[in-house]
This record gives sequence, C-alpha cells and structure tokens, in this order.
Amino acid sequence: MDWQNNMAKYTHLIDGVAVDYTAEEEALRDAEIQAWNDASADRKLKEIKEIRLQKLKETDYLANTDMTMTQAMKDYRQGMRDVPQNNTTEVEYDLILAKDEHKQLTNAIWSKP
Repeated sequence: MDWQNNMAKYTHLIDGVAVDYTAEEEALRDAEIQAWNDASADRKLKEIKEIRLQKLKETDYLANTDMTMTQAMKDYRQGMRDVPQNNTTEVEYDLILAKDEHKQLTNAIWSKP
C-alpha cells in the first residue's frame, strides 16, 4: 500500500500534534478553496478599480482648476473610467495587472500622456 494514499488531504495542528481533518472538515475546506478560486476575477477587478481610482485622483486637479485640460489627458481619464466595461475577462485582468520585476504596472493603459 502506498503511504501517500493514506495521508489526509489536510491536517490541524492541535497541541503540537497533526490531526487529520474529518471527511466533513475536508469537504468544507475544499468548498472554501473553491469559493476563493471562483472569486479570483472579482478580486482582480476590485484591484483594477482601486488603481484606476488612484490614477484618476492623481489628475483630478486638472479638472478642478482654471487649467485647460489637454485632449490627451481627457482621453486618458475617459480611458480610466472605461477600463472595467472594456475589459471583462480574467485574462484581460491579468494583462492589465501585469507587473515588471520592480512591481511596476506594465500595461500601457496606466501610462499618463
């Protein structure tokens, strides 16, 4: 008999002792993991909206002063507002949230004119 087939999928650490999950606990944990995985796109969209809001705030002063906003900046701000409805799949979210080795966003939509 293969020893790995007898191992529990999950264990609790109780008083320093690893205790296998019961079948019911394992089913609940599997459901939690599945729910987390299923909500991946929602979490990414939330992050995109938070970044977008920050980017808009960075340029709000241009809309609230006597300055004349350039057409390029107007287009940029409109593009920021349009990001959620123009990108609706998790693959698109991944592309929008792509970062370089310095953890900087790399998608061109984040670049100010």
